[in-house]
Amino acid sequence: MADQYAHSGDGKRPTEIPAIRWEEPPEGPVLVLLDQTRLPVEEVELVCTDASALVEAIRSLAVRGAPLLGIAGAYGVALAAVRGFDVDEAAAALEGARPTAVNLAVGVRRARTAHEAALAKGGDVRQAAAAALAAARQLHREDAEASGRMAEHGLALLDELLPGGGHRILTHCNTGSLVSGGEGTAFAVALAAHRTGRLRRLWVDETRPLLQGARLTAYEAARSGMAYTLLTDNAAGSLFAAGEVDAVLIGADRITADGSVANKVGSYPLAVLARYHHVPFIVVAPVTTVDLDTADGASVEVEQRPGHEVTEVTAPQVPVVGAEAGGGIQVAPLGTQAYNPAFDVTPAELVTAIVTEEGAVSPVTAEALAEMCARSRGVAAD
Repeated sequence: MADQYAHSGDGKRPTEIPAIRWEEPPEGPVLVLLDQTRLPVEEVELVCTDASALVEAIRSLAVRGAPLLGIAGAYGVALAAVRGFDVDEAAAALEGARPTAVNLAVGVRRARTAHEAALAKGGDVRQAAAAALAAARQLHREDAEASGRMAEHGLALLDELLPGGGHRILTHCNTGSLVSGGEGTAFAVALAAHRTGRLRRLWVDETRPLLQGARLTAYEAARSGMAYTLLTDNAAGSLFAAGEVDAVLIGADRITADGSVANKVGSYPLAVLARYHHVPFIVVAPVTTVDLDTADGASVEVEQRPGHEVTEVTAPQVPVVGAEAGGGIQVAPLGTQAYNPAFDVTPAELVTAIVTEEGAVSPVTAEALAEMCARSRGVAAD
């Protein structure tokens, strides 16, 4: 097959520009984001001076990915507090920006709780804002550390399931440093395999309709020197049938108490294909993505996105005949209705293992997930 061959990497992050960072210029604190809607054509940063700007960045997918949304949500609360805006109002707006992604709510609540605790102890608004910012920075550090541990646990699991190396991994959407304080979730495992000479091929689903695989995962794989090949989502079946996939690795936006996994739409069909072809289907996500308060997959609120994402193809950020840069090229008749869920839900019985910073859960059961979450909190499970 004609594809992208590996070359020796130099150990750099897939992008030199961090996906998110807090800055304090003379005019006041800001949250700076790498605009992921502009990749891979150009690396452009967005500067958010308040929570409303961050909400728009989240909704437009300029910033995205479960772990990074948690970090962004925490920084958004801190930004509102430091700049003197209504923290409760900012927190509510941020938490509702993308309802399926549980990490966003976790990050928002963590910074908000720190803010409220400081006020309850008699601190002034300045001290409360500092507490919210400290909580956001701590979450950022913890996610980076969790990313490294997930990579270790995920690679160990691959070696156990597929001894001998030469892994051919299929992934969906984008799960690298663009979604994390570290090197990502599922992509971090593939990157660890690459660095140890155990990755033979990374198969990259393009991930319709917004092409996060083509635009972002291929971008990160290329910059990391990985052997990768891009495919349309509907070509995955033929790839399995040809015996070219050893494992599927995806991330998650929410894992329910029974082990159901909500992730970018298109993940569930891969799980069905993997089961039929006896290929491991592995989910890699931090413990913060496990939502024990959501009982099962049927209880997950699946975000429905605008139909134009399906009926139009977004033009790149360079001039294209017949379309404005960043606009859309019509590919369906005007007035066509579109079904455009952002996520689908994979039942636990189709998941071989869930890998977190605490280790791998396999088989995936409600009891095993609850025990892992308790262990993560440092509390012995009942």
